[in-house]
Amino acid sequence: MTKDVIALTPKMPDAGALLAALHAGGPELGLTATDDGAVLQLCTADGRPLVSVEAPLLVHTPGEAERLLGSHAGTPEPPYWWTETRASTAVPAAESLAGSVCGRLTMLLGGTTWPPEAGHTARVTAPGDGARPPAASGSVQPVVDVLTDSTAVVLADRPVVPLTAWLSDLLRATTRSDRAFHLVTPPHVRLTLPLRTALGGTPNRWVIQDPAGGYHDGLSGVRLAWRDGTFAPLGTEVSDAFTSRVTPDGHRQFTVSFRTVHAPDPALELGGAVEAAWRHLTGAPPAGWGTAEPVNLPWSRRQLTDAARDRAPAPTHLVVIGTSERPAVATHRVTRTTAGVAEDTTLTLGYTAPDEVPLDALEALAEKLVAEHGLTTMLTTLRRARADLTLPPHLEPPPLPVAFTLGARDVRTIGLTHARRPPLAFRPRQLGPATAPALHYPLGDGTDPAAWTSLQVLSDHLKAGSPA
Repeated sequence: MTKDVIALTPKMPDAGALLAALHAGGPELGLTATDDGAVLQLCTADGRPLVSVEAPLLVHTPGEAERLLGSHAGTPEPPYWWTETRASTAVPAAESLAGSVCGRLTMLLGGTTWPPEAGHTARVTAPGDGARPPAASGSVQPVVDVLTDSTAVVLADRPVVPLTAWLSDLLRATTRSDRAFHLVTPPHVRLTLPLRTALGGTPNRWVIQDPAGGYHDGLSGVRLAWRDGTFAPLGTEVSDAFTSRVTPDGHRQFTVSFRTVHAPDPALELGGAVEAAWRHLTGAPPAGWGTAEPVNLPWSRRQLTDAARDRAPAPTHLVVIGTSERPAVATHRVTRTTAGVAEDTTLTLGYTAPDEVPLDALEALAEKLVAEHGLTTMLTTLRRARADLTLPPHLEPPPLPVAFTLGARDVRTIGLTHARRPPLAFRPRQLGPATAPALHYPLGDGTDPAAWTSLQVLSDHLKAGSPA
């Protein structure tokens, strides 16, 4: 498995420190860089990649290293610099070389390495012979472990795999090259919710390598086999390992997915609905935001808006996190539409007991987003899942709908009379002014699977009232 080693330092790894660290393998190793300089790569004399070194990242967000690396990460006080290295699986000496790069950085700058036992300062001699790894095409970075005509495979072994900038770039590159992305891990590895969202569905996969032999899908449990250069299902049989483990009793994930739309305005500041929802459900604003994990920037609506403007008209994908006292993470997407500027947010909060979930706060949240932030739709669900908001490779029950809110614009399009009379036992609650009302539909308390049927009936009823 690919080994990641990280240097966490209170001082910035400047050019001199990086040069000293990169000499861990001696001057005979080659050094290459991506076009933007975001990734440096140590290579053997015959061009084989050994270690990639990502550009150092200044992390301002408290608790971020603990969230991604564990409670014993030994992190300096924020802000600190996060320098991530990735060792190739093609050469056995690469893992030790990555540890020496990070160990030299912490020797010069202070701080710690992760994992703690990986850091050292010895010179590492890499062999100059051996089989070359598969050559990568120009659209996929050469740090992938296996590359075929159809699939890019990355092997990873760390407790939690986040949506790093490197993985985010690789996912985009595989899409551009019309390849699938397959992440292969041991069964003890978990994913962050942003990475799970970015993976999407088929043809991308999370592949679990079972110690007893064989592979299965980490999201569905279906047994897999390596065939014709990709991981493919072996029928419909589900691995026993996928169904034998359970989520801690009482743990819940409460998810609020909503869209807001704003008229184009030079003075528009984005992120208002995200912050309002965060404050309403947790009592505090978000702690940080960024374009990948680790989330490195302190929460700032102004900086978020500037980033979205810089990327326009292309969409902007962001990750937002809360404090360690109340686990919360959101994926946030900003797009230009014919109606204006749309913000799509999926905010998930973790709870260790069902009675902690703020179900009674939903209607007031919907009303606030309708009145102040241009809410168009909001769907709330509840599921039995880990309170730390990581995704394990075993069966977790699907989410169950709790409520749905339809904004004033869509109510007007569908027609108030039709929208307020779905063929269900409940009636929606009207939000906002009588001249431009929104409708809030309670669907359940997150314990009854029949709520999915109610949501489908409601959706069909609302579509029937929409203009063709």
